[in-house]
Amino acid sequence: MKLFENTEVAFKLKSDSELERAYFLFRLIQSQPMVRIGTAVTNFALKAHLPVEGLIRSTVFDHFCGGVTEEDCIPSIEKMYNQGKVHSVLDYSVEGKEAEESFDNAVETIENIIKFSDEKDAVPFAVFKPTGFGRFALYQKIGEGEELSAEEQEEWNRVRERFHRVCKLAYESDVPLLIDAEESWMQDAADDLVEELMSIYNKEKAIVFNTLQMYRHDRMEYLKELHQRAHQKGFHIGMKVVRGAYMEKERARAEEKGYPSPICKNKQKTDENYDEAILYMMEHKNMALFAGTHNENSSYLLMELAEKYNITKDDKRMWFGQLYGMSDHISFNLAAAGYNVAKYVPFGPVRDVMPYLIRRAEENTSVEGQTSRELNLLKTEKARRKL
Repeated sequence: MKLFENTEVAFKLKSDSELERAYFLFRLIQSQPMVRIGTAVTNFALKAHLPVEGLIRSTVFDHFCGGVTEEDCIPSIEKMYNQGKVHSVLDYSVEGKEAEESFDNAVETIENIIKFSDEKDAVPFAVFKPTGFGRFALYQKIGEGEELSAEEQEEWNRVRERFHRVCKLAYESDVPLLIDAEESWMQDAADDLVEELMSIYNKEKAIVFNTLQMYRHDRMEYLKELHQRAHQKGFHIGMKVVRGAYMEKERARAEEKGYPSPICKNKQKTDENYDEAILYMMEHKNMALFAGTHNENSSYLLMELAEKYNITKDDKRMWFGQLYGMSDHISFNLAAAGYNVAKYVPFGPVRDVMPYLIRRAEENTSVEGQTSRELNLLKTEKARRKL
C-alpha cells in the first residue's frame, strides 16, 4: 500500500458522523451548479440577515474551520497534535475589510496568535494576509508604480508599521511567520515589503516567510533573483510554496484588460513549476520551505529530495502543509511517518469567513480530480468501518 492510501490513519480522528458529513459535503461540492446555487443563496441569506448562521456553522463551517475565535480552535488543535502528530497554523480568515480599525484589529489578532504559538508546541507558525493590514487598492497603486498622495503615503507608512510590528514580535518570540500571497496585480508591493522584512529579521534563520503561487509562470525567475539578493545581503529565505488560489479571477482580469495571463497555460505546467521550486529550495542552503500542497506526487517528490540531500524528516526548515478539512490522507500519513506537518486552521466570525469558504468550494470544483479523490477515500474508509 502506498503511504497516502491508508484511510484508517487518514481519518482516525473523525467520528462516524463526521465522516458521513464530510462525504455529504464533498458530494455537494463536486457539483458546480450546486456550488453556484449554494453560494448565491448563502450570500443572499447573509445579506438579508436571515437566521442561517447556525446551519452554516454545523455543516460547511465546522468542516473547514476551527471555530469563531482562537479559543474555539483549541480542542481541534490539541486533538490533531496529541492523537495525530499534526500541527496547526491558526489562520484568521476574515477577508475584504477596508477600514483602518479592521487592520489594527487584525494586527492585535496576529500578535495574540504569535504569543499563543510561542506557548503551544502544537502551533509552530503564525500567518496573515497582506490585505489584512492594508487596502488592496493601495498595494495595487504602489505595485503599478503610481505616485501616492500625501494621505496615501501616510496610510502606507501605517501598513509598513503593522508588518514590522508583527515581524519584530515573531522574531523576538522565535515564531516563524507566514505571509500569504494574493492577486498578482497587488503582489509586487507585498513582495518588496516582505523582502525588506526578511533582510532585517532573517539574518540567523528564516522567521519571515513569503508565499509563491506557482500557477504564475514568473515565480521561478522571482525566486532565483530573490536568492541572489539574499546571498548578497546575507539573509535566509523563508518561503511557503503553493499552487495558487485565484486562478479564475486572474484569467478573467487578464482577458478583460487585454494583457497576457500570468497563469501557466495548463495544470501540467503548474505542476512542473511547483516541483521545480521545491527542488531549487532543497538544493540550496539558507532556505526554509513550507510546502503547501494537496498533491500526492509533489509530496512524494519532497520526501525523495529530503532523503537525497540528507535533510531529516523533522528538520524545522522543511514542512508539509494542507488545509483543515481537506487531504487528511496526506497530512496524517506524513505525520505518522515522522514528517513535520501543519494544517491551516481558518477561524473567524461565520459571516466574515464566508468569502474564504466560498473560495474553497469554488476551488474544489475547478481543480480537476480533487473532490472525487476526497470522495473515493471517504468511501473506502466508510467501507472499512462498514458504515
